[in-house]
Amino acid sequence: VQLQASGGGLVQAGGSLRLSCAASGRTFRYNRMGWFRQAPGKEREFVAAISWRDGSADYADSVKGRFAISRDKAKNTVYLQMNSLKPEDTAVYYCALNPIDLASRQVSRYDYWGQGTEVTVSS
Repeated sequence: VQLQASGGGLVQAGGSLRLSCAASGRTFRYNRMGWFRQAPGKEREFVAAISWRDGSADYADSVKGRFAISRDKAKNTVYLQMNSLKPEDTAVYYCALNPIDLASRQVSRYDYWGQGTEVTVSS
């Protein structure tokens, strides 16, 4: 499985970005796709995840109401729409795939990772 993340960039506080994650190779029919982020000097943290099967989503409290995760089955792509961005959202964002469709926010549950895309929010 290969995951290719894109869409990061520099944006002012209050602005929006949309991240994309395209999956290729062996894809799992029932799995969970997630977004994580890692700021300098901090551990990687959960942001959002979505069930590929039914589209149910889970969000970290810090992004709930501002971020929205979605998937396009035809394109094997997951999106993260980020609105009302704050400087504390600055991080490298990673998409990841959990081969088992069980809700989890743990990094260790996700077996496949994209290369990361950098998001910088200026104040």
